[in-house]
Amino acid sequence: MKFLRLPLALVLLVLVAFLGLCLGSYWLSPSEFYGPDGWHPVFVLRFQRVVASCTVGCCLSLSGMVLQAVLRNPLAEPFTLGLSGGASVGAALAFVLGFYAKSAFAVPAGAFLGALAILTLVLWISRCGKSGSETLLLSGVISGTIASSVLMYLLSVAHNEELAGITWWTLGDLQSTDPKLLWPGCILAIAAIIILQCFGDKLDAIALGDDLAYYLGNNPRRLTLGFVGFASLLAATTVAMAGIIGFCGLIVPHIVRQIYGCIHRKIAPLVGVWGAIFLVLCDILSRCLYREREIPIGVMTALIGGPVFLWLLNRRRAQ
Repeated sequence: MKFLRLPLALVLLVLVAFLGLCLGSYWLSPSEFYGPDGWHPVFVLRFQRVVASCTVGCCLSLSGMVLQAVLRNPLAEPFTLGLSGGASVGAALAFVLGFYAKSAFAVPAGAFLGALAILTLVLWISRCGKSGSETLLLSGVISGTIASSVLMYLLSVAHNEELAGITWWTLGDLQSTDPKLLWPGCILAIAAIIILQCFGDKLDAIALGDDLAYYLGNNPRRLTLGFVGFASLLAATTVAMAGIIGFCGLIVPHIVRQIYGCIHRKIAPLVGVWGAIFLVLCDILSRCLYREREIPIGVMTALIGGPVFLWLLNRRRAQ
């Protein structure tokens, strides 16, 4: 029955995506998807939103899976390590400095550079102090706080026409995803699953520790830098597309490992699919719980992921 796990997850993803097209402040019947005048405008908006949810959820979950394996810490993910905060600063700089008007890829480039900068800071702080999971998490919190302070300053100097968009974007926004970034993001998500399947054995080796990875014929430093850079690229892509969305990269990889095991070559597609399912469900809840005013998707994932994070942290301390 193991070979049925991925097809069943894909079927569930299709069903959840179909619900995402129908549910919202306005119920859209499947018979209304296409009419005499073409595709229904609400369907077009929701279709783009569902695709964005799948892409962002997949990339965030895969990024969290890679970071947890490389850092050997089940609490590591782009949000808790400050990567999302650094990417948001880089993307906000692209907005404030006007680079976004010159190129559609200015925001992703700024987000990627910001994520790499904050990751460098996290690793530097953790290496200067006592090694351990708590030190790494504390370094992520400190770096994320610094990034938040810089972001608040950028918001204070932004023009009025930019302020509202940046503020909503920092809370997580799937509605205004740029179509120019959507389809490249989809390609990156699919490519990430294929790449992690091909290099899953390398990820398993580095998750065992640097010494064992070296004795298995690998270069631990090169693998660590490669995987962490790849995870940063995935996290930066999600920030550029939808803003800051936390805890998706924490919950999904942990649950998938508990159910399906820790062989990354096998669980990479499952992590991606279940990440997409999780974020589409959160998006549906954000639209339906309070129909008069939509709840930001970042707020919804934090409300779900925050208690799970505390439970994992207490469980880890008990062990």
